Amino acid sequence: MSTFFIRITVFVLAVFLLVPAMSNAASPAKGEPIIIGMPSSLKSLEASEALKAIKLAAEEINAKGGVKVGNAVRLLKVEEMETRDMEPGVPISDALLAIEKLFLEKKPHAVVLGPSRSEVLLAAMDLYAQYKMVSINVAMTPKFIEKYTQNPEKYKYCFRMGDARYVVGYLTKVMEKLKQDFGFTKVYIVVQDVLWSTAIGDGMKGWFEKNKWEVKGYDKYPTGASDFSSTMMKAKQSGAQVIVPIFDMHNSGILVQQWKEMKVPAIMAGFISPLMGSKAWTTFGDKIEGIINVVFQAGNIPLKKYEPSTKFYEAYKKRWGEQQSGHMPSEAYDSVYLLVQAIERAGSLDPDKLVKELEKTDFVGSIGRIKFKDHQFIFGDDPKTSAIAVAYQWKKGGRRVPVFPNSIAEERIDKPSSMK
Repeated sequence: MSTFFIRITVFVLAVFLLVPAMSNAASPAKGEPIIIGMPSSLKSLEASEALKAIKLAAEEINAKGGVKVGNAVRLLKVEEMETRDMEPGVPISDALLAIEKLFLEKKPHAVVLGPSRSEVLLAAMDLYAQYKMVSINVAMTPKFIEKYTQNPEKYKYCFRMGDARYVVGYLTKVMEKLKQDFGFTKVYIVVQDVLWSTAIGDGMKGWFEKNKWEVKGYDKYPTGASDFSSTMMKAKQSGAQVIVPIFDMHNSGILVQQWKEMKVPAIMAGFISPLMGSKAWTTFGDKIEGIINVVFQAGNIPLKKYEPSTKFYEAYKKRWGEQQSGHMPSEAYDSVYLLVQAIERAGSLDPDKLVKELEKTDFVGSIGRIKFKDHQFIFGDDPKTSAIAVAYQWKKGGRRVPVFPNSIAEERIDKPSSMK
Protein backbone atom coordinates (compact mmCIF):
# COMPACT_ATOMS: atom_id res chain seq x y z
CA MET A 1 0.00 0.00 0.00
CA SER A 2 1.43 3.40 -0.97
CA THR A 3 2.27 6.05 1.61
CA PHE A 4 -0.13 8.41 -0.12
CA PHE A 5 -3.03 5.96 0.19
CA ILE A 6 -2.26 5.34 3.86
CA ARG A 7 -2.31 9.10 4.54
CA ILE A 8 -5.65 9.49 2.77
CA THR A 9 -7.14 6.61 4.74
CA VAL A 10 -5.96 8.06 8.07
CA PHE A 11 -7.38 11.48 7.12
CA VAL A 12 -10.83 10.06 6.26
CA LEU A 13 -10.98 8.07 9.50
CA ALA A 14 -10.02 11.16 11.48
CA VAL A 15 -12.83 13.14 9.86
CA PHE A 16 -15.40 10.46 10.73
CA LEU A 17 -14.22 10.45 14.33
CA LEU A 18 -14.03 14.23 14.62
CA VAL A 19 -17.46 15.17 13.24
CA PRO A 20 -19.49 13.41 16.00
CA ALA A 21 -17.22 14.95 18.63
CA MET A 22 -17.80 18.43 17.16
CA SER A 23 -21.54 17.77 17.03
CA ASN A 24 -21.60 16.74 20.67
CA ALA A 25 -19.67 19.84 21.65
CA ALA A 26 -22.23 22.04 19.91
CA SER A 27 -25.27 20.18 21.34
CA PRO A 28 -24.63 18.68 24.80
CA ALA A 29 -25.92 15.13 25.16
CA LYS A 30 -29.14 14.83 27.16
CA GLY A 31 -28.74 13.07 30.50
CA GLU A 32 -31.33 10.98 32.29
CA PRO A 33 -34.77 12.65 32.29
CA ILE A 34 -36.05 14.76 35.17
CA ILE A 35 -39.14 12.95 36.46
CA ILE A 36 -42.11 15.09 37.48
CA GLY A 37 -44.62 13.09 39.50
CA MET A 38 -48.33 13.87 39.38
CA PRO A 39 -50.39 11.85 41.91
CA SER A 40 -54.03 12.92 41.80
CA SER A 41 -57.64 11.92 41.23
CA LEU A 42 -57.26 11.64 37.47
CA LYS A 43 -60.89 10.83 36.67
CA SER A 44 -61.96 14.25 37.95
CA LEU A 45 -62.28 17.02 35.37
CA GLU A 46 -59.88 19.32 37.20
CA ALA A 47 -57.05 16.83 37.70
CA SER A 48 -57.36 15.31 34.22
CA GLU A 49 -57.05 18.75 32.63
CA ALA A 50 -54.24 19.68 35.02
CA LEU A 51 -52.30 16.62 33.85
CA LYS A 52 -52.65 17.84 30.27
CA ALA A 53 -51.43 21.30 31.34
CA ILE A 54 -48.38 19.74 33.02
CA LYS A 55 -47.61 17.76 29.87
CA LEU A 56 -48.03 20.92 27.79
CA ALA A 57 -45.48 22.76 29.93
CA ALA A 58 -43.06 19.80 29.74
CA GLU A 59 -43.43 19.63 25.95
CA GLU A 60 -42.75 23.37 25.60
CA ILE A 61 -39.65 23.18 27.79
CA ASN A 62 -38.32 20.06 26.04
CA ALA A 63 -38.90 21.64 22.62
CA LYS A 64 -36.65 24.52 23.67
CA GLY A 65 -33.84 22.12 24.57
CA GLY A 66 -34.73 20.91 28.05
CA VAL A 67 -33.47 21.86 31.50
CA LYS A 68 -29.90 22.84 32.29
CA VAL A 69 -28.70 21.12 35.46
CA GLY A 70 -25.19 22.31 36.10
CA ASN A 71 -23.22 21.35 32.98
CA ALA A 72 -25.78 18.80 31.81
CA VAL A 73 -28.99 19.23 29.84
CA ARG A 74 -31.94 16.99 30.71
CA LEU A 75 -35.46 16.57 29.37
CA LEU A 76 -38.63 16.45 31.46
CA LYS A 77 -40.73 13.33 31.81
CA VAL A 78 -44.18 13.30 33.46
CA GLU A 79 -45.31 10.28 35.47
CA GLU A 80 -48.86 10.25 36.82
CA MET A 81 -50.50 8.04 39.43
CA GLU A 82 -54.23 7.58 40.05
CA THR A 83 -55.13 8.28 43.71
CA ARG A 84 -58.96 8.30 43.35
CA ASP A 85 -59.05 10.78 46.24
CA MET A 86 -61.94 12.76 44.73
CA GLU A 87 -64.16 9.71 44.39
CA PRO A 88 -66.86 9.14 47.05
CA GLY A 89 -65.89 6.72 49.82
CA VAL A 90 -62.20 6.33 48.93
CA PRO A 91 -60.19 6.18 52.19
CA ILE A 92 -57.32 8.62 52.72
CA SER A 93 -55.04 5.63 53.34
CA ASP A 94 -55.69 4.29 49.82
CA ALA A 95 -54.71 7.62 48.28
CA LEU A 96 -51.53 7.73 50.38
CA LEU A 97 -50.58 4.24 49.22
CA ALA A 98 -50.92 5.40 45.62
CA ILE A 99 -48.68 8.41 46.28
CA GLU A 100 -46.05 6.22 47.93
CA LYS A 101 -46.28 3.80 45.01
CA LEU A 102 -45.45 6.68 42.68
CA PHE A 103 -42.40 7.55 44.79
CA LEU A 104 -41.11 3.97 44.91
CA GLU A 105 -41.84 2.87 41.34
CA LYS A 106 -41.44 6.03 39.25
CA LYS A 107 -38.86 7.76 41.48
CA PRO A 108 -39.87 11.36 40.70
CA HIS A 109 -37.50 14.21 41.47
CA ALA A 110 -40.46 16.44 42.45
CA VAL A 111 -44.25 16.43 42.55
CA VAL A 112 -46.57 18.92 40.85
CA LEU A 113 -50.28 19.40 41.64
CA GLY A 114 -50.49 16.56 44.19
CA PRO A 115 -53.71 15.07 45.53
CA SER A 116 -56.92 16.97 44.81
CA ARG A 117 -58.64 16.37 48.13
CA SER A 118 -57.55 18.61 50.99
CA GLU A 119 -57.69 15.86 53.60
CA VAL A 120 -55.27 13.78 51.53
CA LEU A 121 -52.83 16.67 51.04
CA LEU A 122 -52.60 17.22 54.80
CA ALA A 123 -51.76 13.55 55.33
CA ALA A 124 -49.40 13.49 52.32
CA MET A 125 -47.30 16.30 53.80
CA ASP A 126 -45.76 13.70 56.12
CA LEU A 127 -44.95 11.46 53.15
CA TYR A 128 -43.29 14.40 51.39
CA ALA A 129 -41.23 15.01 54.52
CA GLN A 130 -40.29 11.33 54.84
CA TYR A 131 -39.08 11.08 51.23
CA LYS A 132 -37.73 14.66 51.03
CA MET A 133 -40.02 15.11 48.04
CA VAL A 134 -40.32 18.68 46.78
CA SER A 135 -43.96 19.32 45.94
CA ILE A 136 -46.04 22.20 44.58
CA ASN A 137 -49.63 21.43 45.56
CA VAL A 138 -53.05 22.94 44.85
CA ALA A 139 -55.56 21.45 47.35
CA MET A 140 -57.32 24.36 49.04
CA THR A 141 -57.57 23.75 52.80
CA PRO A 142 -56.36 26.64 55.03
CA LYS A 143 -54.96 23.98 57.38
CA PHE A 144 -52.02 23.55 55.01
CA ILE A 145 -50.50 26.81 56.27
CA GLU A 146 -51.31 25.92 59.87
CA LYS A 147 -49.51 22.58 59.55
CA TYR A 148 -46.55 24.07 57.70
CA THR A 149 -45.98 26.88 60.19
CA GLN A 150 -46.10 24.49 63.14
CA ASN A 151 -43.00 22.73 61.81
CA PRO A 152 -41.51 24.55 58.81
CA GLU A 153 -38.28 22.54 58.89
CA LYS A 154 -40.12 19.22 58.60
CA TYR A 155 -42.57 20.42 55.96
CA LYS A 156 -40.19 22.62 53.98
CA TYR A 157 -40.55 20.40 50.91
CA CYS A 158 -44.22 21.40 50.55
CA PHE A 159 -45.38 24.46 48.59
CA ARG A 160 -48.95 25.36 47.68
CA MET A 161 -50.68 27.30 44.87
CA GLY A 162 -54.16 27.70 46.38
CA ASP A 163 -56.04 28.51 49.59
CA ALA A 164 -59.75 28.54 50.44
CA ARG A 165 -59.23 31.75 52.42
CA TYR A 166 -58.52 33.81 49.32
CA VAL A 167 -61.66 32.41 47.68
CA VAL A 168 -63.57 33.68 50.72
CA GLY A 169 -61.86 37.04 50.24
CA TYR A 170 -62.88 37.19 46.60
CA LEU A 171 -66.44 36.15 47.27
CA THR A 172 -66.83 38.73 50.04
CA LYS A 173 -65.72 41.46 47.64
CA VAL A 174 -68.25 40.22 45.09
CA MET A 175 -70.89 40.35 47.83
CA GLU A 176 -69.88 43.93 48.61
CA LYS A 177 -70.45 44.79 44.95
CA LEU A 178 -73.87 43.11 44.99
CA LYS A 179 -74.82 45.05 48.09
CA GLN A 180 -73.54 48.31 46.64
CA ASP A 181 -75.11 47.84 43.19
CA PHE A 182 -78.42 46.20 44.14
CA GLY A 183 -78.87 46.59 47.91
CA PHE A 184 -78.76 42.83 48.59
CA THR A 185 -78.34 41.78 52.26
CA LYS A 186 -80.06 38.35 52.50
CA VAL A 187 -78.09 35.21 51.68
CA TYR A 188 -78.41 31.43 51.63
CA ILE A 189 -75.25 29.24 51.69
CA VAL A 190 -75.10 25.71 50.26
CA VAL A 191 -71.87 23.67 50.07
CA GLN A 192 -70.43 20.25 49.39
CA ASP A 193 -69.64 18.54 52.69
CA VAL A 194 -65.87 18.22 52.28
CA LEU A 195 -63.06 20.07 54.04
CA TRP A 196 -62.18 22.73 51.47
CA SER A 197 -65.76 23.76 50.63
CA THR A 198 -67.00 23.81 54.24
CA ALA A 199 -63.99 26.01 55.06
CA ILE A 200 -65.21 28.47 52.43
CA GLY A 201 -68.81 28.16 53.62
CA ASP A 202 -67.86 28.72 57.26
CA GLY A 203 -65.70 31.68 56.33
CA MET A 204 -68.49 33.23 54.28
CA LYS A 205 -71.02 32.70 57.06
CA GLY A 206 -68.76 34.48 59.55
CA TRP A 207 -68.19 37.36 57.15
CA PHE A 208 -71.91 37.78 56.40
CA GLU A 209 -72.81 37.84 60.08
CA LYS A 210 -70.03 40.32 60.89
CA ASN A 211 -71.17 42.61 58.07
CA LYS A 212 -74.84 42.52 59.08
CA TRP A 213 -76.19 40.32 56.30
CA GLU A 214 -79.05 37.97 57.12
CA VAL A 215 -77.94 34.35 56.70
CA LYS A 216 -81.24 32.63 55.84
CA GLY A 217 -79.78 29.13 55.77
CA TYR A 218 -76.64 27.01 55.48
CA ASP A 219 -76.96 23.52 53.96
CA LYS A 220 -74.31 20.84 53.34
CA TYR A 221 -74.59 17.98 50.84
CA PRO A 222 -72.44 14.85 50.64
CA THR A 223 -70.37 14.18 47.53
CA GLY A 224 -72.63 12.44 45.02
CA ALA A 225 -75.88 14.13 46.06
CA SER A 226 -78.22 14.81 43.15
CA ASP A 227 -81.28 16.59 44.57
CA PHE A 228 -81.03 20.13 45.92
CA SER A 229 -84.71 21.07 45.65
CA SER A 230 -85.18 21.38 49.43
CA THR A 231 -82.49 24.08 49.57
CA MET A 232 -83.99 25.90 46.60
CA MET A 233 -87.43 25.80 48.24
CA LYS A 234 -86.09 27.12 51.56
CA ALA A 235 -84.08 29.84 49.82
CA LYS A 236 -87.18 30.93 47.90
CA GLN A 237 -89.41 30.95 50.97
CA SER A 238 -86.85 32.80 53.08
CA GLY A 239 -86.57 35.73 50.71
CA ALA A 240 -82.84 35.18 50.10
CA GLN A 241 -81.48 37.54 47.44
CA VAL A 242 -78.15 35.75 47.00
CA ILE A 243 -77.35 32.01 46.98
CA VAL A 244 -73.71 31.07 47.57
CA PRO A 245 -72.96 27.53 46.28
CA ILE A 246 -69.54 25.87 46.72
CA PHE A 247 -69.22 22.55 44.83
CA ASP A 248 -66.69 20.68 42.73
CA MET A 249 -68.69 17.48 42.15
CA HIS A 250 -70.24 16.66 38.79
CA ASN A 251 -73.83 16.45 40.06
CA SER A 252 -73.80 20.04 41.31
CA GLY A 253 -75.00 21.18 37.89
CA ILE A 254 -78.42 19.86 38.96
CA LEU A 255 -78.55 22.56 41.62
CA VAL A 256 -78.54 25.21 38.89
CA GLN A 257 -81.23 23.46 36.88
CA GLN A 258 -83.47 23.32 39.95
CA TRP A 259 -82.72 26.99 40.71
CA LYS A 260 -83.98 27.91 37.26
CA GLU A 261 -86.92 25.49 37.13
CA MET A 262 -88.19 26.58 40.56
CA LYS A 263 -87.80 30.25 39.57
CA VAL A 264 -85.92 31.17 42.72
CA PRO A 265 -85.64 35.00 42.70
CA ALA A 266 -82.02 35.17 43.87
CA ILE A 267 -78.67 35.64 42.16
CA MET A 268 -76.31 32.69 42.43
CA ALA A 269 -72.66 33.55 43.10
CA GLY A 270 -70.03 31.01 44.16
CA PHE A 271 -68.15 28.05 42.70
CA ILE A 272 -69.90 25.29 40.73
CA SER A 273 -67.41 23.15 38.83
CA PRO A 274 -69.67 21.91 35.96
CA LEU A 275 -70.46 25.54 35.05
CA MET A 276 -66.86 26.64 34.66
CA GLY A 277 -65.94 25.84 31.08
CA SER A 278 -67.09 27.36 27.80
CA LYS A 279 -69.11 24.22 26.97
CA ALA A 280 -71.38 24.65 30.02
CA TRP A 281 -73.73 26.81 27.94
CA THR A 282 -74.03 23.95 25.45
CA THR A 283 -74.96 21.61 28.31
CA PHE A 284 -77.27 23.86 30.32
CA GLY A 285 -78.30 26.59 27.88
CA ASP A 286 -79.80 29.79 29.24
CA LYS A 287 -80.54 28.09 32.57
CA ILE A 288 -77.15 29.37 33.73
CA GLU A 289 -77.61 32.95 32.51
CA GLY A 290 -76.87 35.40 35.31
CA ILE A 291 -74.83 33.02 37.46
CA ILE A 292 -71.53 34.30 38.84
CA ASN A 293 -68.71 31.77 39.16
CA VAL A 294 -65.28 32.24 40.71
CA VAL A 295 -62.38 30.76 38.77
CA PHE A 296 -59.81 30.02 41.47
CA GLN A 297 -56.86 31.13 39.33
CA ALA A 298 -56.50 33.27 36.25
CA GLY A 299 -55.41 31.37 33.17
CA ASN A 300 -58.31 28.97 33.52
CA ILE A 301 -60.26 31.71 31.75
CA PRO A 302 -58.69 34.04 29.15
CA LEU A 303 -58.39 37.69 30.21
CA LYS A 304 -58.23 40.51 27.70
CA LYS A 305 -56.42 42.68 30.24
CA TYR A 306 -53.74 40.11 31.20
CA GLU A 307 -52.00 38.58 28.20
CA PRO A 308 -50.18 35.66 29.96
CA SER A 309 -53.52 34.13 30.97
CA THR A 310 -54.76 34.19 27.38
CA LYS A 311 -51.43 32.86 26.08
CA PHE A 312 -51.71 29.78 28.29
CA TYR A 313 -55.42 29.33 27.57
CA GLU A 314 -54.87 29.41 23.81
CA ALA A 315 -51.81 27.11 23.98
CA TYR A 316 -53.83 24.57 25.97
CA LYS A 317 -56.73 24.88 23.52
CA LYS A 318 -54.44 24.30 20.54
CA ARG A 319 -52.84 21.22 22.15
CA TRP A 320 -55.80 19.60 23.92
CA GLY A 321 -58.99 21.44 23.04
CA GLU A 322 -60.94 23.94 25.13
CA GLN A 323 -60.43 23.47 28.86
CA GLN A 324 -63.54 23.24 31.03
CA SER A 325 -62.34 23.49 34.63
CA GLY A 326 -61.91 26.58 36.78
CA HIS A 327 -59.28 25.19 39.11
CA MET A 328 -55.95 23.38 38.68
CA PRO A 329 -54.79 23.53 35.01
CA SER A 330 -53.20 27.00 34.98
CA GLU A 331 -51.50 26.70 38.37
CA ALA A 332 -50.26 23.19 37.46
CA TYR A 333 -48.81 24.60 34.23
CA ASP A 334 -47.09 27.46 36.04
CA SER A 335 -45.77 25.05 38.69
CA VAL A 336 -43.70 23.19 36.10
CA TYR A 337 -42.02 26.44 35.08
CA LEU A 338 -41.40 27.41 38.72
CA LEU A 339 -39.78 24.04 39.33
CA VAL A 340 -37.60 24.25 36.21
CA GLN A 341 -36.40 27.74 37.12
CA ALA A 342 -35.52 26.52 40.63
CA ILE A 343 -33.58 23.56 39.20
CA GLU A 344 -31.59 25.76 36.82
CA ARG A 345 -30.80 28.33 39.52
CA ALA A 346 -29.74 25.57 41.93
CA GLY A 347 -27.80 23.72 39.24
CA SER A 348 -28.93 20.60 41.02
CA LEU A 349 -31.84 18.27 41.77
CA ASP A 350 -30.95 18.14 45.46
CA PRO A 351 -34.28 18.69 47.28
CA ASP A 352 -32.84 21.03 49.94
CA LYS A 353 -31.29 23.25 47.27
CA LEU A 354 -34.55 23.26 45.30
CA VAL A 355 -36.48 24.36 48.38
CA LYS A 356 -34.20 27.36 48.85
CA GLU A 357 -34.62 28.38 45.21
CA LEU A 358 -38.39 27.92 45.19
CA GLU A 359 -38.58 30.22 48.20
CA LYS A 360 -36.99 32.93 46.01
CA THR A 361 -39.61 32.55 43.25
CA ASP A 362 -40.66 35.71 41.42
CA PHE A 363 -42.36 34.56 38.24
CA VAL A 364 -44.87 36.10 35.82
CA GLY A 365 -47.25 33.22 35.17
CA SER A 366 -50.67 32.60 33.71
CA ILE A 367 -52.22 33.11 37.16
CA GLY A 368 -50.40 36.39 37.79
CA ARG A 369 -47.10 37.26 39.41
CA ILE A 370 -46.09 34.37 41.66
CA LYS A 371 -44.19 34.74 44.92
CA PHE A 372 -44.27 32.59 48.07
CA LYS A 373 -44.69 33.50 51.72
CA ASP A 374 -44.64 30.62 54.21
CA HIS A 375 -44.58 28.34 51.13
CA GLN A 376 -48.01 29.66 50.10
CA PHE A 377 -48.38 31.80 46.98
CA ILE A 378 -49.28 35.45 47.57
CA PHE A 379 -52.74 36.38 46.42
CA GLY A 380 -54.24 39.76 45.52
CA ASP A 381 -56.35 41.76 43.08
CA ASP A 382 -53.85 42.72 40.35
CA PRO A 383 -52.08 40.08 38.22
CA LYS A 384 -49.13 42.43 37.71
CA THR A 385 -48.26 42.15 41.41
CA SER A 386 -49.78 38.88 42.65
CA ALA A 387 -51.71 35.76 41.73
CA ILE A 388 -55.43 36.37 41.23
CA ALA A 389 -58.77 34.62 40.98
CA VAL A 390 -61.48 35.78 38.59
CA ALA A 391 -65.22 36.20 39.09
CA TYR A 392 -67.14 36.02 35.83
CA GLN A 393 -70.82 36.04 34.93
CA TRP A 394 -72.64 33.97 32.35
CA LYS A 395 -74.45 36.44 30.08
CA LYS A 396 -76.92 36.18 27.21
CA GLY A 397 -75.67 34.20 24.24
CA GLY A 398 -73.30 32.06 26.34
CA ARG A 399 -70.67 34.71 27.05
CA ARG A 400 -68.36 34.27 30.05
CA VAL A 401 -67.57 37.83 31.10
CA PRO A 402 -65.00 38.70 33.81
CA VAL A 403 -66.63 41.09 36.31
CA PHE A 404 -64.10 41.12 39.18
CA PRO A 405 -61.46 42.19 40.22
CA ASN A 406 -61.54 45.63 38.68
CA SER A 407 -58.02 45.20 37.26
CA ILE A 408 -59.31 42.65 34.71
CA ALA A 409 -63.11 43.26 34.69
CA GLU A 410 -64.69 43.69 31.26
CA GLU A 411 -68.33 44.47 32.16
CA ARG A 412 -70.58 45.12 35.17
CA ILE A 413 -72.67 42.50 36.97
CA ASP A 414 -76.23 42.04 35.63
CA LYS A 415 -79.23 40.84 37.59
CA PRO A 416 -80.43 37.40 36.41
CA SER A 417 -83.77 37.27 34.62
CA SER A 418 -85.45 35.66 37.67
CA MET A 419 -84.98 38.93 39.59
CA LYS A 420 -86.12 41.39 36.91
